[in-house]
Amino acid sequence: MPRARKHLIDDEQPGCFHLISRCVRRAFLCTDAAEPRRAWVRDLLRAASGSFAIEVLSYAVMSNHLHVVVRSDPQRVLEWSAVEVAQRWAVAHPRLGKDAIPVAWTAEEVAACVANAAWVAKTRMRLRSVSWFMKCVKERLARRANRADGCTGHFWEGRFQSVALLDQAAVIACMAYVDLNPVRAAIADRPETSDYTSVQERIAARQEHGRTAALLGEADRPGVVALVPTLRAAAEERRHAGPEAGLWISPIA
Repeated sequence: MPRARKHLIDDEQPGCFHLISRCVRRAFLCTDAAEPRRAWVRDLLRAASGSFAIEVLSYAVMSNHLHVVVRSDPQRVLEWSAVEVAQRWAVAHPRLGKDAIPVAWTAEEVAACVANAAWVAKTRMRLRSVSWFMKCVKERLARRANRADGCTGHFWEGRFQSVALLDQAAVIACMAYVDLNPVRAAIADRPETSDYTSVQERIAARQEHGRTAALLGEADRPGVVALVPTLRAAAEERRHAGPEAGLWISPIA
């Protein structure tokens, strides 16, 4: 019998987890004409990671299942003001306007939530929860896909699986396993071509960092016209920020 999630993940304690969720009947619901749904999942993960006290370390959006490695930091929610709690929840749960297009909360809606101490306390606890993190991603994707298909019913196959990663070696091994999923499934021949994975984003960020460093080095050569000041300042800032600057997924170092 499946165990309750609260017995598997203690929301009061920090930890790293490998989360897996499959499409109903393991059908390929994110492939062929529905390929853009993989981008939807990635974008939902990005929005959730920016709202919850949970970092995404690694992810792979496959055609019929999803892998995510996350790190929770439950103490962080205690540092957030009531306004920040409301704003974070609003980002993770936008209203649906005409034609089901996401619409930002109004200032009045946010203010009403901020004034409700009970709502703030309940929402603060939800923003540290791995279960609520996954619910935010899975439910929004399912509703959007059902609207696109003109149908109702389940998109995901029940509850997501969660595996606790108890030490750094386990975290690193699991991240490698997740990142190499498309290669192992023979839908990509190397990590650089593994679409909708964290490793592809990291590689792209590091390549951009390398190009920036090379550009600055070329500009410093004698006889070469220097970069315009504003461009050079931006490039220097990017170089000093590190090879994974600007990534929404958690940096490795």
